Amino acid sequence: MSTDIDTVKEPAEGEDPGLVTKVYRTVTPGYTSHEDDEMNTIGWAVFLGMLVLLFPLLPFILVVWGVTKVIEVITGDADTGE
Repeated sequence: MSTDIDTVKEPAEGEDPGLVTKVYRTVTPGYTSHEDDEMNTIGWAVFLGMLVLLFPLLPFILVVWGVTKVIEVITGDADTGE
C-alpha cells in the first residue's frame, strides 16, 4: 500500500493543463535538512579523545613493527612479491 497519491494540479494562467504533482498522505510536517552541529561536536570529541589516548602508544607500535621487519629480513620470511 503506497502513501503517495498522483493528483492533477489546477492549471495557472498560461500553464499547460494536466501537469501531475506528487502528494503524500501524512499528518507529520515535512522534513527540511539542517546542520547537525551537536553530533559533529560529539564526533570530534570522541576522535580527539581517542587520539589523546592512543598517541602515546605510537612509539611502541613502531618499535614492534620495526622488530618484526628486522626478524623477517634475518630469517628470510619477507615476501618476495610472488
